[in-house]
Amino acid sequence: MGDGLVTHIERVPADPWLAVEQHTAYVAALAGAGWEIVEVPLADEFPDSAFVEDTVVVVDRLAVVARLGADERLGEEEGVLPVLRALDLEVARIEAPGTLDGGDVLQVGNDVYVGRGGRTNADGIRQLRALLAPLGRTVVAVPLLEVLHLKSAITALPDGTIVCANDRLIDPSPLARMRMVPEEAGSHVVVLDPSTVLMAASAPRSAELFGDLGFDVVTVDISEFEKMEGCVTCLSVLVP
Repeated sequence: MGDGLVTHIERVPADPWLAVEQHTAYVAALAGAGWEIVEVPLADEFPDSAFVEDTVVVVDRLAVVARLGADERLGEEEGVLPVLRALDLEVARIEAPGTLDGGDVLQVGNDVYVGRGGRTNADGIRQLRALLAPLGRTVVAVPLLEVLHLKSAITALPDGTIVCANDRLIDPSPLARMRMVPEEAGSHVVVLDPSTVLMAASAPRSAELFGDLGFDVVTVDISEFEKMEGCVTCLSVLVP
């Protein structure tokens, strides 16, 4: 894990054993919210492989296997294929020269926002648009500025409101209904159900804000993953 990639932050040593404890608690939080847990096989040869979100985008019963934008991570996506097939999902793939990281894909209703940046290129967006159009989804490209992935800058609450801590990291013009939050980690939420979000413990003021908006908030400590440029969305893929 300590050999993983960092792009827009200064490298700080992470404690892999504490990360294991935090990951266990993260999985327990998902299970506690009623989600069945299916684990992807370990891939120690890929130090970023805990960030499984980047490997696949699931829309309805279609799983689009990514072609990761960092050369060091190519091949990481192969580990999810047996799991996707066991779940009886239809599988499609992003093909070269396209690249797509799942962390660049934010689904809000029938809109699918895709970050165009260092990890996801125009051909990857074009392929995803073609795959999702038959499902009634509209793919909207969002240019990224100084940020790794789209979901490093924004995610969305259960009501579709996009949350963001720093709108200078992206071109916000394609986005609607954006609410600013006081902490970077407050812009990262996982929607567990129509009234509940999962978020990092490092954003207590944002958690208080979401609670005041009538949402239930589950917090987890992911400090070691945050040191590796990860956030709360990166560690899972929710399959409807």
